[in-house]
Amino acid sequence: MAEPPTSAHPAALELARAQCRKLHDRIAASPSLPRHPELCSLLRLVAAELRFLNSTNHPDPARPLSSNLPHLGALHLLLTHPAVRSPSRLTPLPGVDFACAFRSHSAWVLLSGRNPSGFRWVPRQGLRSRVAVVLDAARFAPPATRPEKLLLAFSRGVSADIECGLVEEFGAVEVELLSEFLGDTEDDKDEDGWVSVSFHPDEAMRSFKAFEIDIVDCGGGEVLSPPPPQDVKLEVGSEDTLEGCFADFLGKMRMDSMELVNLDTTALVAIVSGISNGGVGKLMTAPEAETRGRFKCNYKFVMDQAQSELQSPIFLDLGKAVYGKKCIICETVKSEFTDIVSMCGGPEEKTRASQSLKQLIIVSDNPSARMMDLPTTRKLAMKNKVVFGTGDHWRAPTVTANMGFVRAVSQSGMPLLTIEHRPRALIGL
Repeated sequence: MAEPPTSAHPAALELARAQCRKLHDRIAASPSLPRHPELCSLLRLVAAELRFLNSTNHPDPARPLSSNLPHLGALHLLLTHPAVRSPSRLTPLPGVDFACAFRSHSAWVLLSGRNPSGFRWVPRQGLRSRVAVVLDAARFAPPATRPEKLLLAFSRGVSADIECGLVEEFGAVEVELLSEFLGDTEDDKDEDGWVSVSFHPDEAMRSFKAFEIDIVDCGGGEVLSPPPPQDVKLEVGSEDTLEGCFADFLGKMRMDSMELVNLDTTALVAIVSGISNGGVGKLMTAPEAETRGRFKCNYKFVMDQAQSELQSPIFLDLGKAVYGKKCIICETVKSEFTDIVSMCGGPEEKTRASQSLKQLIIVSDNPSARMMDLPTTRKLAMKNKVVFGTGDHWRAPTVTANMGFVRAVSQSGMPLLTIEHRPRALIGL
């Protein structure tokens, strides 16, 4: 927090108050706020800044206004940028603004909202010293929180000597933050299924200059080939019954795509569930006593899902997540899914399960080193570490309804790419 602005020009103070209120309202109105802890934290900081500005009643035109507002505004632009995913403030140094996944790579972010004329590239001082300290900390951080990249963002641009120093001493490479918006149209908006925050570039973003520094070798990744025919032991019905939303959903996947998405067991169950595939009517019209007898203590859980499906069909969200992507599952998910469907699925659910598995690439359990570096606890169970860690190994976001595990990973300070979906259960109809 900045020192109390004991003096400032009245017009500048009123402008800062208006801008702060606008930023506060914009964050508060974000539909992603409930699912975005970092936006919640930022909202509290902006509210504190507004109280701070409102407490200044005797401005002095002779002295400039001191405020954190430029930094908070720039922080909002970065946190809501489509390339920034899973941000976390649990970083080891005060000099790091937040950790995140930046374009699929784990990164620590250093943000500056200062006027570029106030920067100088001085050995062992200022920005150069800050970058050197953070790089050393990053290289020796535990695998779970060790970033692959350091992202430096300057919301008001940067001088030539700073740019030259970053490039020559640290091997920094300039990155274009507006590239996500080039050629954006209504037809491909949110096509990748990752964008959870409404964002459009404005003049403030156009003034940004950003650089990234490699900390570890990110590698090019392995290339996945289409899977061999799968011998899946499921009791299934006739495959020519596949139609409607389910068939449309399978058609969105692309075996030849270079982009991957990892599906966990909750996602597969949601895909084949009778609730997702037209079974809501049967649930709603069946006698309550019969339905309660079938689902017992899960009755409310299932009926709530049916109501959710009526309000918003889940294939709308799942379709965005897999559109144009190559979908993978690990061996653990395949085994767990086939067991669940065999025990609890109805004939049509088993048919859809068999057809779904033919559209997926089944990979070996191969969790990333950073995921396995996390301690195994009740909230961070080994099975989930294997499933999500295998997606992390392939740099593929995991589609899941298991938000308890996602929150536990976030609280550890490790950015993890995930796509949340609403849960669906097998109904056996």
